[in-house]
Amino acid sequence: MSVIETNRSVAVGGVGNVVAKLVSMIGSWNEARKTRRELSRLSDRELDDIGLNRGDIERIARGY
Repeated sequence: MSVIETNRSVAVGGVGNVVAKLVSMIGSWNEARKTRRELSRLSDRELDDIGLNRGDIERIARGY
């Protein structure tokens, strides 16, 4: 009986890890989406003032 209980807790932990990873991925995607949206709203002049251009937006949003 203890073998079944041990296996069950490993399986539940595995599912929990998958869910945690999924939540983390969604959070990262959402942060990148918001960053991309906000930077895209800036004019070319405003982007230049902070040392960026339109081509940098995707790289910045992804955190590279």
